[in-house]
Order: sequence, then structure tokens, then C-alpha cells
Amino acid sequence: MDISVTRKGDYELVVEKQDRMLVEATIFASDKIRLEPDAIAQLKNAACLPSVFRALAMPDIHVGYGVPIGSVVATRDIILPAAVGYDINCGMRVVTTPMKADRKEAVRIAESIRRDIPLGEGKRNISLSEDDFRVVAERGVKGLRKVSRKEGRIWDVRDEKDENEDIQKIEEYGSMEGDFSTISRRAAERGRSQLATLGGGNHFIEVQEVQKVFDTEIAGRFGLWQGQMVVMIHTGSRGFGHQIAGDYMAKARQASLDRAPNKDLCFLDIGTEAAADYIGAMHCAANFGFVNRQMMTVLVRHDLRRLYGEMPLPIVYDVAHNIAKLEEHFGQEVWVHRKGTTRAFPKSRMGGTIYADVGQPVLIPGSMGTASYILVGTEESARTLNSVNHGAGRTMSRTKAAGVVSRKGKVKRAGVITDEDFRESMAGIHLICENRYAIKQEAPQAYKDIDEVVRVVAEVGLAKIVARMVPMAVLKG
Repeated sequence: MDISVTRKGDYELVVEKQDRMLVEATIFASDKIRLEPDAIAQLKNAACLPSVFRALAMPDIHVGYGVPIGSVVATRDIILPAAVGYDINCGMRVVTTPMKADRKEAVRIAESIRRDIPLGEGKRNISLSEDDFRVVAERGVKGLRKVSRKEGRIWDVRDEKDENEDIQKIEEYGSMEGDFSTISRRAAERGRSQLATLGGGNHFIEVQEVQKVFDTEIAGRFGLWQGQMVVMIHTGSRGFGHQIAGDYMAKARQASLDRAPNKDLCFLDIGTEAAADYIGAMHCAANFGFVNRQMMTVLVRHDLRRLYGEMPLPIVYDVAHNIAKLEEHFGQEVWVHRKGTTRAFPKSRMGGTIYADVGQPVLIPGSMGTASYILVGTEESARTLNSVNHGAGRTMSRTKAAGVVSRKGKVKRAGVITDEDFRESMAGIHLICENRYAIKQEAPQAYKDIDEVVRVVAEVGLAKIVARMVPMAVLKG
């Protein structure tokens, strides 16, 4: 596809209105960041949607399903399941510790966590009755109070004081208005036993060192200091969210195939029963994602306190980076679809929250083996509907990176990343992984340079860098 792209500065490119586009599309990237033509084509297609308000992409943009990952698509009168994606409320959380970073202890912590949190696809952990699962799906973290008398270790070590403090530091307070009646029985079956599981793909738990603090005052406000040990959690709504997404993408095709830019960009009209049902179901999946990270935090805290004694272990924040929300921007109420992008509210939009004085913490992970960042939202992020990137962004497919390997380890087709390349990239980092044959899919070489990606965001002024963390131990699916 021939697409005209114009660079309008060191960090901004514009796809001007052409063909059926209703708005121009903007990409924030430096000339050091490679952009896939297919990802640009997907963003252009999103700019052709009926009632589209904005189509934007961050420096981590890469090809996704329907719209590119690393994009923000805002619409007035429609909602798109594909622009949220399959892993609804995939997101990030950082747990702080009062401990100084120590590689030996990081290994000890990681090995303890692996015994409590299942890694990889299809794993189970906490099982709930249908009634309890309904409460969690409809009320999120706040719903846990209704199921707190369950038997089992995780319920025994769950601390309501910790939980109440956490709620103040979770996007949407960890609770969106879900409607359990809008989800399929298959979705409920897939979700009821998957809480407190990590999943596969790019999800991880990392024991990290705060390597550098860029803003001491804001870092202190977030509970961060240089040389500190922290734990970062990256996971989402697991099979529950995936099933909901698939169910409603099919319904969207039935509703709008004849009006959509292509079969992958079908939508539901706001005001219809189908759209209302998707919103209720999406909120259920989002609540699952928040509760999943909350339950994993309970287990991480349990492991740390068992190893080192009672200590405060507050979170910095919990952010979603696959979600659609109704927000006001430039005087209009629009549905902001963030797919692989992170909300970055400045302090003017954080009124009434614990961070009203500084702005929202923004959690941006790197790829496995590279740095991660914590930033804070700025007023300049209004340009991107208060959004920034969600990570580094892939430069190659998983198959290209790792090749095709059988479950028994037989190489069917070699990937471009060799075993030696992978070992070198992970030097000095303790790696725990469920599938050692597929792990090269997530190698650092398969991703863009996180330092350059974050530099672009900071130079444009969309967020301010607060701290940089590096991994000491990594747990992967």
C-alpha cells in the first residue's frame, strides 16, 4: 500500500488525509526507530472509521490485529473490540520494598515466587464458585471483600489494610462497572480458576533494581529511591479476557462488516444493545485483570515477608494498557481505545486521587533483559489524549525471532536469534521460564530499544522520566 507519510519534526510523523481517511494520523517516533509499513497502514485504516476523532501511535508501534499495537484510536459513536484487543486490561504494577537491591536475594525471591504463581499458558491457581466469580468480575478489587472468608493460603495472607491502600493506587480504583450477564459461559469457565496466574507471551514478573532516579522529589512521592529493590508485574485478563474479546469481535463483524474499513476493523454502534453488552463484558475482563495483579501481589508480599519478616510493601501504581474508556478531550466526550498504550494523566486530571499533586505514575516495561521505566504524566500529553507507549514494541514476529521448535526441543525452523545471542543478552540475569523452547520469542533482540522509545516520549514532553529500573531476576511463561 502506498502511504504518504510526512515528517514534521524530529519526533513526529503525519499521515495526511488521503483516500477514505476522515482525520490525519500522527506517529511519534525518531528516525532511529524503524516503522513497519503494515503498522502504518493499519493506523491509516483506523483513521477511516466512522466518527473517528483521533488516530495516533507511539514509538513502540507495531502490527497488531485490526489496529497497531502502540496506538490510540478515539471515536465518537462506535466502539471497537479489536482496538482494545484480546488481552483486555493487560497492564503493569510495581511493588516497592524497603530493601537495597541484591542479586543473590533477587534470585531467592524469584525462586520463592515461582512456587506460588504458575507461569505459562493454560495454568490454574485460585478457583472461585460461579457466584464469587461474578462478584469479582462485576466489582473488581473491591469485590474481594465479599469473598474474603474463603479457605486457602492466599485468603489467609490477604491483608485488607494493604488492599485498601492499593485500591487508591489502581487505575479506576481497580473496579469498573461490569455486567456478568453479558459474558459467555465459556468465558466464565475459562476465568474461574485462572486468577493469580501469569500467562505466557510477553507477560513477566521481574525483581528489579532502581538503577537511576531522574527526579528525586517525584520518585520519593512514588516511594522510589536509587539502589532499591522493586518487583514489577505484567499480566492481564488471561483466557477470560481472550474469550470475551473473541466473542465480541464476532458480534462486531455481524453488526458492521458492510460499513467497516476492513473485516478486522468492525465495530459496534454506541446506543445499541450489542455495544452496551460489550462495554459491560469488557469491564468484567478489566476487573479480572486488576484482581489478577492484586492476587499476585498478595503472593509476592507473602513470599517477601516470609523470607525477610514483616515490612511495608506498597505499590507505586497499577495501569491498564489495553482498554477503552469514555473520556473528555478537547471539549468532547469520546471513546478512547488504548491498545498497547498507557494512560498518562497530568495532575490536573488526577483531582481527588492520591497523586493529585504530582500526576499519574506511568509504568513502561522494557523487553526481557532490558531496562524498564517509571514516568509521570504531563499537561503536554493532551496532544495524545493523555497517552504514551506501553513498552518497547516488537521489531520481529515471535516465529522470526525463535523459529519453530517442537515441545520436545526439536528445531523445525531456525530463528534469527541464536542461542548464543540470547545467552549474551541475558548475562547476569537469573531467568526462570516455563517454556525454554519458546523463550527466545521474547528475547531483547526481538524488540526496539526501550531507551530510545522512552527518550522520544520525554523529548516530546508527553511524560517526564522519574526512574529507570534494570532486571536482576525474570520469571516468564
